[in-house]
Amino acid sequence: MPYFVFGLITMLLWVFCIVDVVTRDEREILHLPKMGWLVVVVILPTLGSLLWLFVGRGHSFAGSASLSRSGYGEYERPGRHIAQNPEDDEEFLRRCRERAEEQRRVERERRKQREQDN
Repeated sequence: MPYFVFGLITMLLWVFCIVDVVTRDEREILHLPKMGWLVVVVILPTLGSLLWLFVGRGHSFAGSASLSRSGYGEYERPGRHIAQNPEDDEEFLRRCRERAEEQRRVERERRKQREQDN
């Protein structure tokens, strides 16, 4: 009976670790590439699973609501294009001006409509 329980726990741990290795982002894995950890966990079920949990598994930011899966806020991701100086981005400024003018026009029309209704 104890062998059955130990085997069941080992199998559940093994399956959990395999799924965790496969689904975890490459940037969160430490010391070996993802395929290396997968091989270690598959070939050495108990020892490989324990090694994965204590050595290979990096920090996960899933518990934080304000951070994305990568650990960066939505607008702070590396490689995301953010103009350093808004004045340098003429297209952005043009769209902002157009949107502001459209909002002003809609508000003027609403006011006219309210005045006519009263």
